[in-house]
Amino acid sequence: MTRVLIIGLGNMGKSHALAHHANPECEIIGLVNRSQPDLPEALAGYPLFATAEEGLALKPDLVVIATHADSHASLAIAAMEGGVHVFIEKPIAATVEDARRVVDCARATGRKLTVGYILRHHPSWQRLIAEARALGGPYVFRLNLNQQSTGSAWEAHKALMRTMSPIVDCGVHYVDVMCQITNARPVRVHGMGLRLSDEIAEDMYNYGQFQVVFDDGSVGWYEAGWGPMISETAFFVKDIVSPAGSVSIMDGDKGGSAEIEGHIRVGGLLVHRPSGDSVIDLPDEPDHQALCDAEQAFLLRAIAEDIDLTRHMEDAMQSLAICLAADESIRSGQIVAL
Repeated sequence: MTRVLIIGLGNMGKSHALAHHANPECEIIGLVNRSQPDLPEALAGYPLFATAEEGLALKPDLVVIATHADSHASLAIAAMEGGVHVFIEKPIAATVEDARRVVDCARATGRKLTVGYILRHHPSWQRLIAEARALGGPYVFRLNLNQQSTGSAWEAHKALMRTMSPIVDCGVHYVDVMCQITNARPVRVHGMGLRLSDEIAEDMYNYGQFQVVFDDGSVGWYEAGWGPMISETAFFVKDIVSPAGSVSIMDGDKGGSAEIEGHIRVGGLLVHRPSGDSVIDLPDEPDHQALCDAEQAFLLRAIAEDIDLTRHMEDAMQSLAICLAADESIRSGQIVAL
């Protein structure tokens, strides 16, 4: 029986906790949150602590860290140095230096470390990557995720922006997809952004976009914006173009831009070649909770089978480095070489 501690009980933390609650091979020994969380009935009976130190004192086998990114490194290192395997919600850390410290600690302690790249566990996104690779590069990536957030969703976004911009928080997912497809080294990044609300700090922006160039000639564009002023038009663009054609996620039934389920849903792929188009239907896709279940099952399997997670960790650092370079470019007004 794997003894599990959950730190951070926002939307993702609760989903990961539910994954372990439903797994008969796991025992949740504690939940950690600084304030009193609103818990689903399934989680209401578990011990609740206000600090990570109290939870780690219970000697878990595995800890799930779903706090804001600026606390990821310290919590993960403390856990691994205590002999605990770790799952961290994306991004792995708030800086490249902290991300490297976390990965170095995993290697030094021999603990398993996985990062919450949920799209890696989605069969439809895996199919998208396979279809793009089959076209052959170099590639043009056109990816975005804009969210017209109001009410509690806008409050959650404002809380996230105290430490991280939208292009970093969301961008790591989609830059990771670019990197998986092209399998090339990023060379330089150019970003631009704008603060569109007086409700966020003066040194933060809630809209950003950037371009990244890879050493195989591939070029990528990513855009992300949060807030009540964001347009619902073309909020979800996923196009990958190559000399042989293109592959795109079809709009399907996305609902509103703030709906989490719509961010991961593919529905179908449009594969275009000069000889003609084909549509790949992808019915019966997993929902958000099923993907969180899959993420946790992957870490449990990595522990049981001693799977080498070197590439997983390196990829998590690379996508973060690209997005943080974009953030640096926006703040400095300069192109950033990688």
